[in-house]
Amino acid sequence: MENFNFYNPVSIHFGKDVLNELADTIKLYGNNILLVYGKGSVVKNGYYNLVVNILNKNGIKYTEISGIKPNPVDSDVDEAVKIGRQEKVQAVLALGGGSVIDSSKAMALCIPENLSAWEVLKGRQKPEKALPLITILTLAATGTEMNHFSVLQNHQTNEKLGFRNPLMYPKHSFLDPQFTITVPKNYTAYGIADIIAHAFEGFFGGGNSPLADKFAASIITECIKFAPLVLNEPDNYEYRANILLQSTYALNGTTTIGKISGDWGTHAIGHTLSLLYDIPHGASLSIAYPAWFKLMKHQIPDEIKRLAQLIFGLNDIDLFIENLEQFYISIETPVRLEDAGIKRNKKNEIVELMKKNQISGFFHKFSNYEKLTELMYR
Repeated sequence: MENFNFYNPVSIHFGKDVLNELADTIKLYGNNILLVYGKGSVVKNGYYNLVVNILNKNGIKYTEISGIKPNPVDSDVDEAVKIGRQEKVQAVLALGGGSVIDSSKAMALCIPENLSAWEVLKGRQKPEKALPLITILTLAATGTEMNHFSVLQNHQTNEKLGFRNPLMYPKHSFLDPQFTITVPKNYTAYGIADIIAHAFEGFFGGGNSPLADKFAASIITECIKFAPLVLNEPDNYEYRANILLQSTYALNGTTTIGKISGDWGTHAIGHTLSLLYDIPHGASLSIAYPAWFKLMKHQIPDEIKRLAQLIFGLNDIDLFIENLEQFYISIETPVRLEDAGIKRNKKNEIVELMKKNQISGFFHKFSNYEKLTELMYR
């Protein structure tokens, strides 16, 4: 087991009607905020009005940044930085899912010193401070509400990358499972695929930490258990609450305690697909993971068998992959590129972008992009 320092300063407000605590929480940091949200679902479902009424009732000034894309881009962050500085905001309030929160993290990091999001991501600018960030989560998927990671894409350089900075930990995250009840069936399923992928990445990270691996495997088995339940009864609060908690735990550091880090090779594959075709992040991962397991089954058979035993009680890797694919199919997430409308004539385009960005895992290296892409087609 590796030496480790475990640090997670996020205050989680979990449960029904936790937004009753929102105004007092914001006022701990100021009275002038940047309110960030997406492309309309939070307005349509009434969450925007609920939050704005709380702000207005409590005399909290807010400037709005709306229209954040599902696969967020650096240019939107840079525009928000200009506005946030003009309005002299004291904190950032993110209302939405992973893309909104990831964008808000970068905004909070860049506003104080007028930095460029992409320059920060690339490590060419070094932030020394950040605005306080408060999040209100509306989707169980990324776990970004309780970590210091963000993912952005840049259409000028044709890259989609993740980065970390301890200054990006939210101060507070509000998780009311009622807010996830309105998530459509397909995006609920994509979110579950994303949660499972985060647990996989932790399991296959560097170092030996049996307890962390059991945490990761337990998250996966709980997702497999609750996925059909929540998809069949989307209004069931308890089912939504369980999935939401699995999402938060999958990427709050628990699954890599005693390890060097997660592997993240399969997320790099998924980022390639999202960058090229703008498909939902979770959908890209349910395509990428079966292919990755097929590619890696001779390279790391013992690790895959150990996971197969923990999840399905199996010692056969091929049967494990088949069971995993059948689970994804049962929740209607894609397992092949053509399931997501990506035809075979796109194969070379995918291969070339993976080559250009030299995608691989931190610990389990791969470079046979031709074979990997072929496996995502069959």
